[in-house]
Amino acid sequence: MGIETDTACHARKVDQLFGAIASRYDLVNDIQSLGLHRIWKRHVVALSNFSEGETGLDLCCGTGDIAIGLAKQGGSLVGMDMNRPMLQQAARRLAKRGEYRVNLAQADALKLPFGDNSLDLVTIGYGLRNLASMEDGLREITRVLKPGGRLVILDFGKPANHIIRSVYFLYLAGMLPVFGWLCCGNASAYAYILKSLKKYTAQKGVTSVLRFMGYKSVQVIELMAGSMSIHIAIK
Repeated sequence: MGIETDTACHARKVDQLFGAIASRYDLVNDIQSLGLHRIWKRHVVALSNFSEGETGLDLCCGTGDIAIGLAKQGGSLVGMDMNRPMLQQAARRLAKRGEYRVNLAQADALKLPFGDNSLDLVTIGYGLRNLASMEDGLREITRVLKPGGRLVILDFGKPANHIIRSVYFLYLAGMLPVFGWLCCGNASAYAYILKSLKKYTAQKGVTSVLRFMGYKSVQVIELMAGSMSIHIAIK
């Protein structure tokens, strides 16, 4: 038996965690964000400018919020996630809405099953932070995007104001385990958010990597005093 690499170990743990909470993922997100996550995801859809004749990928699609929104814009769309229970939830939601314009696929974000320069759009909501390697993930996204293709990223951020950041982290440390325990019977499920956020380079780090990778335009929109952020980048 081979020795599990750090990357493989991270991927396995994240997969197990999200598999355990998939059935209640949307409920907990609604409660902890007071429903605001749905507004932020609609903002991502609007910023994507996805249209008929284009090919897009909603990476780390989870239960399909962004994919459902993008499907209404037209174009050919794939919703992709590593986690099968999440994809099953997405499939149920799509079927319930009679939305069959989204093709769902299970794959690793670090090994995208697309050719070079093949996609007009990639969106990723609350997924970049969870990858075993943010840089490798962005490198793969860059590989599959066409020149002029758009990348839209929604994720947790780190407020620049130290007082706001401290209060924000205290809230996450205190409340997220409670949400995980009450809604999923698993306190670690949402405590993981704070752990992953502390390691995440957030707005500045993602912007720096995108510029290093040669994106010709990188814009950052900060939400909730920087506690959330959206990056829009053009390859």
